[in-house]
Amino acid sequence: MSLATIAIEKQRITYFFVLLLLLAGIASYFQLGQLEDPEFTVKTAAIITSYPGASAEQVELEVTDLLETKLQEMTEVKNIYSNSRAGLSIIKVDIKNEYWSERLPQVWDHMRKNIADIEAQLPPGAGKPQIGDDFGFVYGFLMAITGDGFSYAELDQYAKNIRKELRVVPGVARVEFWGTQDERIFVETAETQLTQLGLTAEDISRTLRVQNKIVDAGRVDLQSKRFRVAPTGEFTSPEEIEELAVTGTTRSEKIEGVRGGDIIRIKDFATLERGYIDPPRNLMRYNGQPAIGLALAPASGVNAVQVGRAVDQRIDELAEVIPAGIELHRISWQSDLVAESIRAFMINLAQAVAIVLVVLAATMGLRMAAIIGLSGLVFAILGTFILMAVWDIDLQRVSLGALIIAMGMMVDNAIVVADGFVVRLQQGMDRTKAAIEAASQPSWALLGATLVATMAFYPIFASDYDTGEYAGSLFVVVGIALLFSWLLSQTVTPLLCMNLIPDPKAGSEGADPYGGKFYQRFRGLLAKAIRARFFFIGSLVAL
Repeated sequence: MSLATIAIEKQRITYFFVLLLLLAGIASYFQLGQLEDPEFTVKTAAIITSYPGASAEQVELEVTDLLETKLQEMTEVKNIYSNSRAGLSIIKVDIKNEYWSERLPQVWDHMRKNIADIEAQLPPGAGKPQIGDDFGFVYGFLMAITGDGFSYAELDQYAKNIRKELRVVPGVARVEFWGTQDERIFVETAETQLTQLGLTAEDISRTLRVQNKIVDAGRVDLQSKRFRVAPTGEFTSPEEIEELAVTGTTRSEKIEGVRGGDIIRIKDFATLERGYIDPPRNLMRYNGQPAIGLALAPASGVNAVQVGRAVDQRIDELAEVIPAGIELHRISWQSDLVAESIRAFMINLAQAVAIVLVVLAATMGLRMAAIIGLSGLVFAILGTFILMAVWDIDLQRVSLGALIIAMGMMVDNAIVVADGFVVRLQQGMDRTKAAIEAASQPSWALLGATLVATMAFYPIFASDYDTGEYAGSLFVVVGIALLFSWLLSQTVTPLLCMNLIPDPKAGSEGADPYGGKFYQRFRGLLAKAIRARFFFIGSLVAL
């Protein structure tokens, strides 16, 4: 096989890989997760323990101090904050910054184990410590549900039905309520009436708790069958509460109008009213109307734009079946913000390519501009998308910023190789040899410059603090893009030069492309700067 045939086969193989790079890069772009911000962890947990009837000092000594002492045994803990109040202990734990998403679940498991070990030493009457360590969800989709003419109870029921439907939308990890009102049955009575009847508020409260309590009443075995005994008495309406009989141990006289001897029913001395906790714990209004908020959090690594479209489609379907008057309003939609960020990036990419093409076309010719724009920008970015998909790096605020930063440096390698090829071609060198020398001679210098530019972002990636976790993809994406541009400058750029750059005009072979007056003056200025290097560098430092 001749050398010419081998060269042709290598060109075909290179073009084949370029085609694969093009197709794989486009496919990877559509497979990448799209988020507004990078995923990060919240390294804070809250431990809440109830101790009814205890004073703040008792809570501090008998509950908070025990839990704090056990938590201090954990080497992963950074700070512990506690607040002891009457009947309640609240402890906040901050974990050290170096424990990121892949290590944090083990820390939470260790903390839960320590808390479980100390539970037996808590005083009688203290509740089980409630641990909250799941604060990392970002609720990117927020909507309000309003109901003109509907009560809060009816609105709450429709909101629950809507939440069930949205929970099964692909890509939705969690759906939470906001602004719901806790419904209550209020028993209103006068203290004088209770005194006359020999009753107290505690008698009423105790009677209600016992009557509405669900207990295991046992079972009955009949031959080969077993039947569960289910006692009645559970309240199903306020009217049943009114018929409940209350007895008191200190009653001395009857009140007029009370029937049934010593049996006194709640309706004889009290009125019942259905309502909500007042003042409300939280309250939401949308355009002045009472509303219930629904907050949706997308799952990890999903495409937020696609999740937003799926949620929009499901909402449109639900709007056709919910009653008239129930309306769903979008307040904040993460998919719109992410889509806008992606569009802005594509506009920046198109602008960067256009600027490179215009500048290079004006200074080096249209063909040189096309070669550098393709191999230095377009193919390098597509190759970056492939590795981002392999390493699960989403398109988000930081990674998009990294690509925009890298655009200004990705063309440097291709410019050096393409310009070297043109110079050698004008000097009369063979096209193949010119392409090989233009790529191979500066290859190590270009690789060194690429690594230096990449390492400028390494401190962000190496940071143990939250900055490293949030912005670590900046270094990774810049490094991938720049190294890909160097690799393409050694393979694709010389090949494109061989096939697209024409031979020099007749009579111009062997001419020095840097023999003009401009280059001669620049060479002289550079020589003077090198001879007076101390003065020159000192002037730059002073400036």
